[in-house]
Amino acid sequence: MAQGSQGEGLIQQGQGEGGRLFGVPLGRLGLFSRLLIGAATAFAAFFAATFLGIVGILVYNSAMHQTVDLALSYQRGGLVVGIVTLVVAWGVLGTMWVRRVTRGA
Repeated sequence: MAQGSQGEGLIQQGQGEGGRLFGVPLGRLGLFSRLLIGAATAFAAFFAATFLGIVGILVYNSAMHQTVDLALSYQRGGLVVGIVTLVVAWGVLGTMWVRRVTRGA
């Protein structure tokens, strides 16, 4: 009776695969997938910053008895955070894609 090795049946990570984010192998993504993931990240960051901005303005309005316009949460909170996140995410993911293409993986 032959004994199997301990790693039998396990999927081994390849050399050029890169890292994983929530189970998605980032090293194997194409350009369109990377652009889509970057845009989705910026979209989520925009809504999270807008939500926190609205809550912050509501707390400030109730504590200080002021009337600050809620549109500031979109203009100065969500929009700025969304654009910065989009630029950073596309920069990082684009750099990873260029490295993979130039490496010939």
